[in-house]
Amino acid sequence: MKLIGNGSKAPVIQFACAIVLAGPFHLGVLHLAAQQAALAQGIQQTVPKSSSLALDCESSVMSSPYIPVDSWIYPAVMRLYAMGYASNVYLGMRPWTRASVSHMLEGTSAQIQDADMYGDSTVGEARALYAALERELHPDMQGPCRADQGKLAIESSYSEARAISGTPLRDSFHLGSSVINDYGRPFEHGFNNYSGLSGYVSAGRYLIYARGEFQAASSGTGYPQTLAQTLSNIDLTAFLNPATGLPYNQATIPMGPIASTTQGRFIEAYASAQLFHHVISIGKQDDWLGPGLGSGMAYSNNAENIYSFRINRIDPLNIPLLSRLTGPFRYDFLVGKLRGHTYMPNPAYVANPSPNIPNVINPGDPWVHVEKFSFKPTRDLEFGFERTVIWGGQGHGPITLHTFLKSFFSTNSTYPAVKFSAEDPGARFGAFDFTYRLPFPRNWLTLYTDMEAHDTPSPIAKPLHGTFRPGLYLSHVPGIPKLDVRVEGVDTDSSYPSSIGGRYQYWEVIQKQGYTNQGQLFGDWIGREDKGGQAWITYHLSGNEWIQAGLRNQKASKDFIPGGTTLNDINFQVVKRIGGEFEVNGNFTYERYKAPTYLPGAQTVTTTSIQLTWFPNRRVSF
Repeated sequence: MKLIGNGSKAPVIQFACAIVLAGPFHLGVLHLAAQQAALAQGIQQTVPKSSSLALDCESSVMSSPYIPVDSWIYPAVMRLYAMGYASNVYLGMRPWTRASVSHMLEGTSAQIQDADMYGDSTVGEARALYAALERELHPDMQGPCRADQGKLAIESSYSEARAISGTPLRDSFHLGSSVINDYGRPFEHGFNNYSGLSGYVSAGRYLIYARGEFQAASSGTGYPQTLAQTLSNIDLTAFLNPATGLPYNQATIPMGPIASTTQGRFIEAYASAQLFHHVISIGKQDDWLGPGLGSGMAYSNNAENIYSFRINRIDPLNIPLLSRLTGPFRYDFLVGKLRGHTYMPNPAYVANPSPNIPNVINPGDPWVHVEKFSFKPTRDLEFGFERTVIWGGQGHGPITLHTFLKSFFSTNSTYPAVKFSAEDPGARFGAFDFTYRLPFPRNWLTLYTDMEAHDTPSPIAKPLHGTFRPGLYLSHVPGIPKLDVRVEGVDTDSSYPSSIGGRYQYWEVIQKQGYTNQGQLFGDWIGREDKGGQAWITYHLSGNEWIQAGLRNQKASKDFIPGGTTLNDINFQVVKRIGGEFEVNGNFTYERYKAPTYLPGAQTVTTTSIQLTWFPNRRVSF
């Protein structure tokens, strides 16, 4: 966290990056206002009465639910794109709505037919992927599509049984986690179960969606107090509550004993309205910002979703002149409250209030706002800029329009008198990503990278301060078209400064529980000062069935976690459909980790899970 400005060119670079981020948003708002005015003044003259049903079916006015980010649809569309089809895809911004995916696939059938004429080796796999996607999305594209038409749909019903042997890790903020990208679900040694139901009701442009589940997890020993205090010292949080003399309950530190869990929880629950190619929503919603399969630096489903207000441009926007340079683009904005951040008042400030003393040790449940823009200048290149700011919170600063705007437009370095006060603009993180279908092995190899940096609008301005998740995807292996290979590396151990003790990435001098919600990182699972990677090899049985083997590695720096940590796992997955509506998803993971500050010697953990899902494909119109 840089507290003192130095008069260098950095503020100029930061201001330029801020203009890049804010400019398209303002232009998009003006474009939306122009659309509204045009519709109000002239739609009756430009659209014949006979075509009113077609207008109602457009995504600009008809509601469509988001597709959960753990759906098979995303890797299927990503593979289609990597093969050279469906070029209107924005991989760095997820989730997509069902209607927006249908728009992405427009023209794909013709592309496949053209490729077939030239004997392209990808045709068979592309046909299978497209057929599976069409079967899934076709019911949504069927009429009637009147503006007053209501619809009730059960999306899925599922139950997952998960058995874990050994002592698993569940601490993405420090030592690591045995299960990742799982919405922060509880799990422990023994038997765990998650059973849920998802569906939605819609009427015209309005929609209510819910995905709720029953969760049961075994009890666990958790961390001993000595380790909990060590981790609290690393985070610079207070371990003991001076008012009670007992340890603070910190969601980021799973101190034992851990009670068994039996609870109901919404994974997603939101209400939305469709307005000129925007989804405006409020509630608990998925998000994934970044082109990677293993995680997103800025946002993923590694933690429980937050309750937020959101504006998402779901279809690409073309703006005259600007889009000739950048191509069409999309944008996404959300603001909401983080939970699981422990309020810790600062006794020194209470005894002697001073602008040079932080008003809290750690604020309780701050808020976060996220903005992202993704541009597509060519069919083969996509790049995006993103910004995350965590601000306010109990004891530190109020959540008001004034403090929001201050954090939204803040680009300069913050002095201690401001940082330690209620005027603090917050913990600021900037991200950049790109995806590029390589020119010579095009339709075979796709290169992508996801980067994030603390205290800068973009890691491009300070690459040595940044974190990286580069990846390479081979969409089909020569001679074995059903096989694909993907490799991703990840590094949050910044080159500058070289030793930071876990107090830089995903952390802040005031918001010390940082980039977390309910105790888990909502960014990349890799952690705060770690290196590692993932690799997958997948054999596709059909468009939505596969057999997959994967590897994962994570290594925390010794100057962050005493003695460091090393985690390696090999995992297998089989997904098979039965009769179209039923799916069996089996997973097995064999993990070995060393965390000498927690347990001596190498630890072995196995995780076996079987999930049965029913996709009823039933919709009732009213």
